[in-house]
Amino acid sequence: MKAEQTMTDQQTGSFPYPRTCPLSPPEAYATLRAEQPISRVTLGSGRQAWLLTRHEHIRQLLASPDVSSNMAHPGYPLSFDVPQEVMEQQRPVMLAMDPPDHTAQRKLVISEFTARRMLQLRPRVQEIVDEHLSAMLAAGGPVDLMTTLALPVPSMVICELLGVPYADREFFGECTAKLLSVSTGYEELGRTHQQLHQYFTELIAAKTAEPGDDLLSRLVEKNRDAEVLDDEGLVRMATVLLVGGHETTANMIALGVVGLLENPDQLGKLRANPDLVPSAVEELLRHFSIGDQVTSRVVLADMEIGGVLIRAGEGVIGLSASGNHDEAVFTDPGELDISRGGRQHLAFGYGIHQCIGQNLARIELEIVFTELFSRIPGLRLAAPVAELPFKDNAGVYGLHALPVTW
Repeated sequence: MKAEQTMTDQQTGSFPYPRTCPLSPPEAYATLRAEQPISRVTLGSGRQAWLLTRHEHIRQLLASPDVSSNMAHPGYPLSFDVPQEVMEQQRPVMLAMDPPDHTAQRKLVISEFTARRMLQLRPRVQEIVDEHLSAMLAAGGPVDLMTTLALPVPSMVICELLGVPYADREFFGECTAKLLSVSTGYEELGRTHQQLHQYFTELIAAKTAEPGDDLLSRLVEKNRDAEVLDDEGLVRMATVLLVGGHETTANMIALGVVGLLENPDQLGKLRANPDLVPSAVEELLRHFSIGDQVTSRVVLADMEIGGVLIRAGEGVIGLSASGNHDEAVFTDPGELDISRGGRQHLAFGYGIHQCIGQNLARIELEIVFTELFSRIPGLRLAAPVAELPFKDNAGVYGLHALPVTW
């Protein structure tokens, strides 16, 4: 491709593309990687954006200092229609910030999610998983794995970590579902944000008055010295950590279970060699890539990617699910291979916005898959894959329910 190609030359229709198989990325991704790896599409918001489908191009985008995560920028590739004045009135959260503000906020919380600190949390995660599996076995099948294991485990873990009462899980679960659904109108989004804002305003006030041994209390204390966040910023940080700390992992648990059950040869390898669990987790993260569009950016200065000129002010979506199925990086990428190993996938993003909770997610996934398949060796789906309710209209791919039995 030549850098002077126009967006009209490269227009490839509307986005997102449909899936023909719920356990694989849209077929259009492979076609684009081979024939038109950098193209233009029209989003549900009516905006146009560039699509990047190759691994190397996505990494180049995410590593560039000349791109922004600011969702209020008029060129940002929003997939839903929100009036520009509404976006500009919203204060950004850490995920939608650029340096130096992003750097300062990330520094406040990154120490809470180091591999060493998560290792200290591992015994408690083990207890939580064991308790829920025991309850499942006592109740007997069939059960909905989403409500009995996949959602409650990461929800309880993040609640204990943050210092959020677990009794409020239904409230923030409903709020999270609305925030991550692309079909939620902006007025409903506004009401949901307001509800979460009120909840965390009261909770942080309580933590300030009476600190506990939890992340939010420590965040309040650190911020007292660093003065990075005002009261509103503390509330928004808490919201981001809570929402991001359970919904993504819950969907990965569910999809991982389906993926392994639908690939009995791989599940057999895992049962025969439990040491493969960490490798299996990386492969499942790569294979499903549930946050396909999290790597959306707007370009701040003209830049060339793969021989194509992308101009300042234009939006770009680096499709992580496509990059993670790039034949130039992964052999037979459409096949689930738990022996593949390696962390060169983009499931947690890349660059300065790489997911801070990835160490926690890995621990939760490792423990769940280890215990679930060892304690319930006869686990099987209670409905065909074609009948499972996949989240086709959500910003984070996954399942609404997962009926299983044994």
